[in-house]
Amino acid sequence: MTVWAGFGGQTFMHECLAKIEMLARRLGPNQWLEVDGGINLETAPLVVAAGADTLVAGSSLYRSPDAAAMLQQLRSAAEGGLSSRRESRA
Repeated sequence: MTVWAGFGGQTFMHECLAKIEMLARRLGPNQWLEVDGGINLETAPLVVAAGADTLVAGSSLYRSPDAAAMLQQLRSAAEGGLSSRRESRA
């Protein structure tokens, strides 16, 4: 969790990025790292670049007037983070 558990719409806690990086380094090839809390267009690429494989986005989708369009934007933002992760490991 990258927010305090209990309710939606909270702000992402950026100090969790270092923990995501640490956990990602410890995972085996068949393990996934899911991040839940505060995922939006700004934070999606950050957590993916840090090593997250799966994102849980609640409020950013449900509060959007067009959830389908927001989902596509989140996917694109996350893919940007994946590119950053690949570049940093090269």
